[in-house]
Amino acid sequence: MARTRYAPDRGLTRRMGLTMFLIGLLYVVFVGVLIAAFGNAWPFIVLVAGGFLFAQFWFSDRIAAYSMGAREVTPEQAPELHGAVDRLCALADMPKPKVAIADTDVPNAFATGRSQKKAMVCATTGLLRRLERDELEGVLAHELSHVAHRDVAVMTVAAFLGVLAGLITRIALWTGLSRGGRNNNALLLLIPLVSAVVYVISFLLTRVLSRYRELSADRTGALLTGRPSALASALTKVSGQMGRIPTRDLRQAEPFNAFYFAPALSGDGLSRLFSSHPTLEQRLDRLGRLSRELGQP
Repeated sequence: MARTRYAPDRGLTRRMGLTMFLIGLLYVVFVGVLIAAFGNAWPFIVLVAGGFLFAQFWFSDRIAAYSMGAREVTPEQAPELHGAVDRLCALADMPKPKVAIADTDVPNAFATGRSQKKAMVCATTGLLRRLERDELEGVLAHELSHVAHRDVAVMTVAAFLGVLAGLITRIALWTGLSRGGRNNNALLLLIPLVSAVVYVISFLLTRVLSRYRELSADRTGALLTGRPSALASALTKVSGQMGRIPTRDLRQAEPFNAFYFAPALSGDGLSRLFSSHPTLEQRLDRLGRLSRELGQP
């Protein structure tokens, strides 16, 4: 992590390193299986895998921001938002990221970027309308924590590898099966099965990391501002307002839950195992304990 005044989280650093190692190993094994299955097409498979991985690393932040409707704004266009980011960056002693607004009533915020210099912090118009100043700063401190710890870059790359596995599988099957051969029927069964296993494992690994990183950002963001209660208030308000947003809008935002401050749709029961965020109760409990540690009500 780059040196800032955000409290370091060695547990998060270890988890990020382990997640990337396991997903990278899984990805290498997957590409190796494809090369073994389609021996003649191995240069094409390696080229596609390397090319897409390079593109994801360099352009993932722009792709994510565009997909979520982020529009960069100037201090004149959004003075309150820029003022809050300025104060927090000065407090954290970190470079100021780009500041953006997404025009949607879903109250949320997110951060993107592979480094602090390339980072962007975005708040939705729905969030800006609903939060008080100290609550907004609590949410922004949470998002800037993701930038300082660089876990947003790890999540972006890790989440993409599962999607890339499926894409490479389709390309490999198309190029290999179009040539014909006696093993085509076996490949039709084996390759999609291996791809599905790769996707499921990468999905579960990123979900476990995602839940931990949200708790880490809650803690380090609240420590930076010194007001855990403001972040808890924002969490309660945002989660409560989600039920008033049209389901269609929430479902449009749901694919990006792993990047959001709060999930657009939260499940119950078994679906919580696959959630990108810890439960609201868990987050409020952690913030409550942190308030008591700091001697606050």
